Amino acid sequence: MTSNAERPAPLLSLYFRDGCCLCDQMAAELSALECRYTFALERIDIDEDPGLALRFNAKVPVLAVNGDILCCHRLDTAALIEELTRHD
Repeated sequence: MTSNAERPAPLLSLYFRDGCCLCDQMAAELSALECRYTFALERIDIDEDPGLALRFNAKVPVLAVNGDILCCHRLDTAALIEELTRHD
């Protein structure tokens, strides 16, 4: 059995586009949560990958937790906290 201390922090993937005010807002909200919850955050600019740009073009920002999409456009704070506390 793996203890909580050995369990890796959840990986949050923020798919964004430069110049997107919704993307900036979600990034700021995630930064505010970093002091209360443990997670790793990767920021992925969809315009650097044509496949991601095609997939997420009108949906950014998109937040995925451990590879599963959690929300688009606006941060679903309640759902994210539920995911993060599930890993505590």
